[in-house]
Amino acid sequence: MGLFEQGRSFLDALPAQDRTALIGLGAPRRYAPGDVLMRERDRTSFVVAILRGWATVSVDTERGGRLILAVRGAGSVVGDLAAVDRGPRSATITALGPLDTLVIPGDRFRGFLATHPAANGPIMRQLSSRLRSSDGERRALASETVLRRLAARIVELSDRAGASAEGGGVAIALPMPQHDLAAAIGTTREAVAKALRLLREQGVVSTAHRRLVVENPALLRLLARGESTGESAGGSGQAGQAG
Repeated sequence: MGLFEQGRSFLDALPAQDRTALIGLGAPRRYAPGDVLMRERDRTSFVVAILRGWATVSVDTERGGRLILAVRGAGSVVGDLAAVDRGPRSATITALGPLDTLVIPGDRFRGFLATHPAANGPIMRQLSSRLRSSDGERRALASETVLRRLAARIVELSDRAGASAEGGGVAIALPMPQHDLAAAIGTTREAVAKALRLLREQGVVSTAHRRLVVENPALLRLLARGESTGESAGGSGQAGQAG
């Protein structure tokens, strides 16, 4: 499973001339933390290119909760599926912090793909990567404990949005509160709080208001791989529920 896309982002993968052409089709827009860029099942077709910041990709669950499927950052393009197939939105995109973007009308994006053949490879790789990641998420929700899933998420966050902290730890700069962490592993906020308490007691992490520091990265990676007997303390959780 993975919150973040692997490899180069869509914008970075475009040839320079094509990237310039695409950027020229959009209008700049800034979103505040918590703003919804697009909502699941809406019939809009515009595309958003992220220039700076982070956004979550989430879906509603049958139990009335929210499941975060991914986090998108600079260089990513979101909303492309609805722009290409003109179907309803497959997910909700929400600004995780201040977000600088370009908003591109769907017809312009389709025209861009039609007239810039070099862009078709990157867009297909992006769609394929997201499909594979979605399949991995379903397997993880069905078979892994809350503690293991949380450890894997924190490893991802530290790798992609971490900075060196005092004492050799890794401070995670990406602001994901406990309810977002819960939605990112398909469980409840209470289950995440319990798992974080276990990690703190073992000296794996330390937490403060909107701040998480990985104090023992090696042990955290063992937990994420399911190679520690302490994993069983996390329980199986309640997949699909959010806090």
